[in-house]
Amino acid sequence: MTTTVHPQIPLPSKKLSPIEAAKQLAAQRAVADHFSPHYTYVGIGSGSTVVYVVQAIAAFGPAVTSKIVFVPTGFQSRELIVEAGLPLGAIDSLVPHGELGRKEGEDHLEVATGKQGLGLKGERVMLDVAFDGADEVDEDLNCIKGGGACLFQEKLVATSARKFVCVADFRKYQPRLLTKWPTIPIEIVPPSAPTVLRNLRTLGSSMPFLRLGGSAKAGPIVTDNGNFIVDAPFPALLIASDLEAGKEKGNGSDGKWEVGALAQKLKSMVGVVEIGLFWGQNGEEVAAAGDEGGGQKPVAAYFGMESGEVVVRHAA
Repeated sequence: MTTTVHPQIPLPSKKLSPIEAAKQLAAQRAVADHFSPHYTYVGIGSGSTVVYVVQAIAAFGPAVTSKIVFVPTGFQSRELIVEAGLPLGAIDSLVPHGELGRKEGEDHLEVATGKQGLGLKGERVMLDVAFDGADEVDEDLNCIKGGGACLFQEKLVATSARKFVCVADFRKYQPRLLTKWPTIPIEIVPPSAPTVLRNLRTLGSSMPFLRLGGSAKAGPIVTDNGNFIVDAPFPALLIASDLEAGKEKGNGSDGKWEVGALAQKLKSMVGVVEIGLFWGQNGEEVAAAGDEGGGQKPVAAYFGMESGEVVVRHAA
């Protein structure tokens, strides 16, 4: 893991709070380093920091952006794309490379009813890059996401990109996950809520709870996919280097979990759609291994600091 500290860059002309200015600086640097006018598909995540990512990309002007399709992770990012005048796409509507079309002799009704395939040929389309924020990022670039209840689509977009770039402010970088951010968001199928909550308690989550909609809505928050969100508190999560010393097991037997071990346990629960832990490989590591798709972890994380500097954490 390497860290780069970029020198101060000019502060935005519009007066922003220190935290908002830090977000904007991180977004500007991330876009400068990872956006190209030659890209075809760009993923746009959710959260307050991504507002500045969209602004930085839109500043290239229609001559550049009109040739690129921007894929959102949810309703909020969809609105950001539309309001910025950028071409809107969808993760399930990207045209595959190569031949596309209905096979000769196929009937439309048979295709619609599933008796025959769509006749899609060619390689899977990958997003060139996905920009997104995070609720917390650790030393190994594992992330917690889902504070905005978009974690499933955020992970879908991240793992559909050749590289995921995380953009955040200085508060989000911590040595271990669950240092400051209190819970792991988990998207679940509504009828499974009682079972999932019980299972989480057996894994050591002290008081997991359904996230409620607040004063404006009675009952639980409902995601863009029609599901519920459970927030599960755990002690701070270990990383691989903690286990290498041999002093920590990381399997939950002593109440302490390593990120990947807990992630696999949570994903194996019946009723769990997706979890807010982004861990494992990044997109470049997946490609180097010759595997399909992208990775959950970012290739780099950009943190805007109060000083006006931007600290960048790169994958090892």
